[in-house]
Amino acid sequence: MSARLKTRYLGLDLKNPVVASAGPLTAKLDSLIRLEEGGAAAVVLPSLFEEQIVREEDEINKLYEYGTESFAEAQTYLPEMEEYHTGPENYLQNLRNARAALTIPVIASLNGTTPGGWTDYARLMRDAGADALELNIYYLPTHPDVTSDEVEARYLKLVARVREVVSIPLAVKIGPFFSSLPNMAKRLYEAGADGLVVFNRFLQPDIDLATLSVQPRLVLSTSDELRLPLRWIAILRSYFDKSIAATTGVHSAEDVIKLVLAGADVAMITSGLLQRGPSLIGDILLGMRTWLDANEYESVEQMKGSMSQRNIPDPEAFERANYVKTIVSYSTEA
Repeated sequence: MSARLKTRYLGLDLKNPVVASAGPLTAKLDSLIRLEEGGAAAVVLPSLFEEQIVREEDEINKLYEYGTESFAEAQTYLPEMEEYHTGPENYLQNLRNARAALTIPVIASLNGTTPGGWTDYARLMRDAGADALELNIYYLPTHPDVTSDEVEARYLKLVARVREVVSIPLAVKIGPFFSSLPNMAKRLYEAGADGLVVFNRFLQPDIDLATLSVQPRLVLSTSDELRLPLRWIAILRSYFDKSIAATTGVHSAEDVIKLVLAGADVAMITSGLLQRGPSLIGDILLGMRTWLDANEYESVEQMKGSMSQRNIPDPEAFERANYVKTIVSYSTEA
């Protein structure tokens, strides 16, 4: 009998560990359907950005204030809020459509740095049918007076505020740039996160030498980038039994297997899907079954975390000793 691929993430029972993460292919209903048909166990919709929420609030305020300086009765002829369709409302409608069309879990996503309208839209996403919510906190401190304590407090406040208003599962997508990642993970869980998504792949700007302007530049990931989340998942799994999702550098069955062995509950894919389409998922699942059967694993759950830091003979392999061995063992010989 073939190995069982079922896993559990954010309290959700999934048919396998492969999740389509936020990206162009999760933005439209037809491609979401193809992802489910291809074997995706869940999908994460693209983020609703804080800027969109702020823009909507500004436009609504302008609409309500228009003409009020001329007519005392002005408020009586203004349209009802539900009639004012904006970007965020389109997001919620897309979420409703996805939830109605798919049988797999649909995870909504919020991206921002301040409480703002997050709590209101967290409720609206819940009401629109989101099975879970992913907070994609993208904050880049650039002023020298901003301390690490202030940065971490911002994250924790956001998580706590959202946790107060929704009871659906809550994941937090983080970057690797904390002074003590295990401690930050501990406090995020304590603040109300049900899971962590490791790691956010921050897009970096570039300089256009022809125009002498700063330009955004999207570079898709490669499997070489897998090692950063791999190391930290192996360490975090040694201390926490909460959900952990791996993202960045997932392109093959081997990549997913390594991450699950380290302790990931799921592996999230964007770049690979953009390059190869939804058929990549089927290839990954076939490769996973073949490897599990060949290595006499009965299930994904059996192997999950079996190579976390606490479960391997040499725990220092995930720490500084790994760095030293890599440097010493490198050779320039062909």
